[in-house]
Amino acid sequence: MLIVPAENTINWKRPPLATLGLMLACLLIFLFYQGKDPRLQQAALEHYLEADLLTLEAPVYETYLERQIGMAGESDRVHELQAFQQALVDGEDQWVAATLLFNPPFHQYMEDNLDILLASADRRYWQQHHDQIQSDYLDRLSANELGLKPAELTPSTLIAYQFLHGGWGHLIGNMVFLFLLGFTVEKALGVGRYLLSYLVCGVLSGLVYTVFSLGSTVPLVGASGSISGLMGMYVAIYGLQRIRFFYFLGVYFNYFRAPALALLPVWLGKEIYDYWFAGATGVAYMAHAGGLVAGAGIILLLGKSWLQVRESFYEPEQEEIDDRFTQGYGQAMATLARMEFDQARLQFEALWQRYPERIVLLEHLYQLAKLRPDQEAYRDRTRELMGQLLTQKQPERMVEVWQEFLGKGESHHPLAAEDHNRILFACLRADDLKQAEKAFERLRHCSGEGVLVEEACRLLADEFDKRQMAPRANHYRQILTALPPA
Repeated sequence: MLIVPAENTINWKRPPLATLGLMLACLLIFLFYQGKDPRLQQAALEHYLEADLLTLEAPVYETYLERQIGMAGESDRVHELQAFQQALVDGEDQWVAATLLFNPPFHQYMEDNLDILLASADRRYWQQHHDQIQSDYLDRLSANELGLKPAELTPSTLIAYQFLHGGWGHLIGNMVFLFLLGFTVEKALGVGRYLLSYLVCGVLSGLVYTVFSLGSTVPLVGASGSISGLMGMYVAIYGLQRIRFFYFLGVYFNYFRAPALALLPVWLGKEIYDYWFAGATGVAYMAHAGGLVAGAGIILLLGKSWLQVRESFYEPEQEEIDDRFTQGYGQAMATLARMEFDQARLQFEALWQRYPERIVLLEHLYQLAKLRPDQEAYRDRTRELMGQLLTQKQPERMVEVWQEFLGKGESHHPLAAEDHNRILFACLRADDLKQAEKAFERLRHCSGEGVLVEEACRLLADEFDKRQMAPRANHYRQILTALPPA
């Protein structure tokens, strides 16, 4: 059964660059650095078969498996022994050779017990060719060069192993989970802290694996431990909040909701159970368990300080915002259609406070205020709408609103001088001198605004001069001359 958190959807307007970068790094390393591995493996197999090491090792391997089954209690390896024996009967030398050659535990067993497993001459022959194959081919494999070997642990391999993979299936599986989990954690922590946390989880995962595999020379490769860390961070970020989880069981899949952290012991218990009871599957269960604990632990320990989740993470996605707006806007419009104007005004005001970037809401509030032109609310909405239209560079609509107010509300609650002045400037920029002159006349009759009037007078005179309209230019110079000193 597979259970994966699926609370967020990706926003491609702000793509998860760090997650995509990690995926690209793993892919490029697999293609170009690990691309040499198939050639080295094939060359090692050819040398192995030419030296006929198969004849020496096959009987030993049968005994090795029988000891594992009988003495170590690994009864699940009975099928492995049967398959090996059948392959020998069928003459599948390539498969048998690969089984023996690329089996570090078996070769460690051979080296530890060589004196009692082979005769003197066979020992020397085996050692000579084994050492040559090891140095010429096997040691140069990516897993042996940079994989994490508990018996040879180094700081560099604790980082490097996270970017190596054992095949296309291993790579693709890890990259799918890296993407599904990574974009959410990256959004929560930001690029820098996300990348560092990812690597730290991989390091701690590798250390846990080492503790449970002391002395092993089998290299660990893959991003699974780091990705398990992302899974631990994911649920720790949400804490006890109920989130969606996707689950897959056989051919059936669905979603369910549960407190995020409640799934951590489930995942952890599964990895520990598989470690003890799943047998020799080649899966590093304790690395996964270490990653889960590391990821959840660093968030729970540092989540209120260095690894604090960004506030923007909890903001709804744009699609959700649009859905909420559409629902609220529809309700307000339905109220308006029923001519319940006071209720509609309250609804539009609430929406305007929540979505101040949507000027259509202010337009509705303006139209509702216009129903009572004798009240100050009409003038206030007019000024507010004019300011928004100016900001959004809609001068034509701003002039329309101004003209409409002059006809309906100016006699009740006049606009201020700065409002007419804004119209004047907008009209000059739009090359509409007729409306600019009209705005000037309104401005001129506002008391106590000599400075604004003087400045407007000069602007109009200059504009008419540019158009070689001397009579109009002289008209404004005369007005300027007649103005009382500021």
